[in-house]
This record gives sequence, C-alpha cells and structure tokens, in this order.
Amino acid sequence: MAALVRRIGPLERGARRRSRPDDAYGVLVRTIVGQQLSTKAARSIYNRLATIFGDRPPTPEELLAADEDELRAAGLSRPKIRYLRDLASHVLAGEIDFDSMHALSDEEVSARITAVKGLGQWSADMFLMFHLSRPDILPVGDLGIRRAVERAYELPEMPDPDALRVLAEPWRPHRTLASFYLWESLDAVPVSK
Repeated sequence: MAALVRRIGPLERGARRRSRPDDAYGVLVRTIVGQQLSTKAARSIYNRLATIFGDRPPTPEELLAADEDELRAAGLSRPKIRYLRDLASHVLAGEIDFDSMHALSDEEVSARITAVKGLGQWSADMFLMFHLSRPDILPVGDLGIRRAVERAYELPEMPDPDALRVLAEPWRPHRTLASFYLWESLDAVPVSK
C-alpha cells in the first residue's frame, strides 16, 4: 500500500466524490440509477432523470407521482423505478432521516439504507464513504477494490471478501483512504520496471 501511495501521490478531495450529488437523498437516487452500469451510462441516465425535474434529483413526492413511461424514457428500468419509489416511500415515512445520519454508527446507517429495496451493503458503503466521509470503510463487495488489490499485491486471483478483510487489517483506521488509492490505481498509468 505504501508503494501505491508514493506512486499516486496526494488525492484531490473533489476527485474522490466521483461526480456524486451533494445531498444525501440525491446520493442514494444516483446510486440506484448507476447500479450495474458503466460510469458513463450511469451519468447519462442520471442527467436525463435530473433534466425531467429541472436539473436536480426528483423529490420523494415527485418520484412517487412521476409517470413511469417518462422515467423509462430517461433510461430507467422497471426494477430501478421500483427501487427509487421504495427509497422515496422510506424517506416520506421517516424511516430514513438524513439529518440524523451523521450521529449514527456505520452499522446503523447501513441497516437503514439496506432496508430499501435495491440498496445493498455496497450502496451503504458508498454512502458512508462518499457522503458521510467515514474514515474506516472497506467495501469488500466492490469488484474494483478487489481487482486493484489483486494487482497491487500481485495475487494469483482476486481476493474474496474474507481474504480482503484480513489483508486490509493493517490499513485500519484509514481503510476508506486506502480504498480511494486502490480505485485510483486502476486508472493510474503503470510505472515501468
């Protein structure tokens, strides 16, 4: 990890946000929209969705009232529309209170987020890392992180989540920063030996 940090150098905070919205609700809307898509496709669909609502994420009320055909025309699948509406319902019911998220433990935040259909532990980890800026999150379900560890540590194959947890133990309490470096390493130009 030290060699990776030396090779990449300091990371810019803005680059870490990876063009995510600033508000907590918008972050989760963007997360659902972007699932199982390339970064470029996710950005395009999210931008089309935001355009429908005046270049911003739709409010929970707007999502529940939106015409499904219009949402589909923006590029959203039926399951993603259901997930977005489930998120909206959780917010309106007070089951997700974004104002109190900063005071909750990582586990409590994860439990609230994963209670929404379509949002799993990976989504909760991204929220904790990028929106709440929690310092010690290790997204073991992220294939990019696992691929970067495989390369950085010259492993014969990608580590499974349990192996990654063991390997990352020395990174505590800065596993979020280590993850940022690992993601950056996937885009960095390899240094010739």
